[in-house]
Amino acid sequence: MSDQTMAGRTVLVTGASDGIGAETARVLASRGATVHVTGRSAEKLRPVAEAVGTEPLVADFARLDDVRRLAAQVGERVETLDLLMNNAGGTFKPSRTTHDGHEPNFQINHLAPFLLTNLLRPRLAAADGALVVNTSSIGNLMGKVVLDDLDYEHRRAIEFPAYGTGKLMNILFTRGIAQRWADEGIVSVAVHPGPVGSSFGRDSWFVGLLYRSPLKRFGTISVPDGAAPLIALAERGPDPELNGRYYSRFHADGRENRQASDQSLIDGLWQRSAELVELG
Repeated sequence: MSDQTMAGRTVLVTGASDGIGAETARVLASRGATVHVTGRSAEKLRPVAEAVGTEPLVADFARLDDVRRLAAQVGERVETLDLLMNNAGGTFKPSRTTHDGHEPNFQINHLAPFLLTNLLRPRLAAADGALVVNTSSIGNLMGKVVLDDLDYEHRRAIEFPAYGTGKLMNILFTRGIAQRWADEGIVSVAVHPGPVGSSFGRDSWFVGLLYRSPLKRFGTISVPDGAAPLIALAERGPDPELNGRYYSRFHADGRENRQASDQSLIDGLWQRSAELVELG
C-alpha cells in the first residue's frame, strides 16, 4: 500500500500529456491527491486522466484563449487549489509564432503559465496555504530578458537561447509571486528537474539530435528520476523556506542567470506580461 502524503490536497499539473508531467500526476494521485491534468494532446492526455481518476482538460498554451478557458474550467471543478504545477513548456522554432502573434518560447514557457497562475490566484488563495511549482531549467543560464523586446521584434531569436530566456522568466515569475502573494499564503518555487529523456524538445531539431538519438542514454536521465524533484517539492507543500527559490533537482539555490535576482526585471516582466495578457 502506497503512502498517502498528499491526501486531501487538490492539484493541477500542466504539461501532463507525457514525460515528467504525466509521471508527477500519477505519483501524486497514488499518494492521495485529487489531481487534475491538462495538456495540448487529447489523445495522449486521456490515459493519464483515466489513471488519476479525473476528466482531461485539453488546452494549447500557444493560444491564450485556451488558457483562459482552462482557468474557467478549473474554477468550475474546484473551490480551492493546494498545488499548481506549471510544467508545460519546451523548445520551439522562433519563427513559428503563436496564434496570439508571440514568439513561441516566450508565450508557451512564460506568458501562458503567467496568465493561468494569475487567473487561478483566487483558488490558490482560498486554500489553507498553496504552492506553485514552476518547472525551469539550467538553460536559464543562456537566457537574456530584454523588457522592451520580449517578442524579438528588434533582435534575432535563436531557438535555444530563446528557450533559456523563457526558463529564466520562470525564475523571475517565481520571485514575483513570492513578493506579491505571500500574505495570501501562496508560496512559489522554481526547479530544474535535470536533463530528462522524454519528448521534451519534440519540436526542436537541435534538441532532438540529443533526445531522439542513441546519445540520449548518455546525456539524459529517466522520466521517474526527472519527476522526483517535482514530487519532493509537492510533498513539502507551502513551506515558507521554499518561497522565491530556484532548485537544481533536490538542491536549493542552483546555478542561475545573474538577471534572475534583478528586481527591475522581476517587476518589469510582471508588469509587461500583465499588459500583454490584459489582466486587470
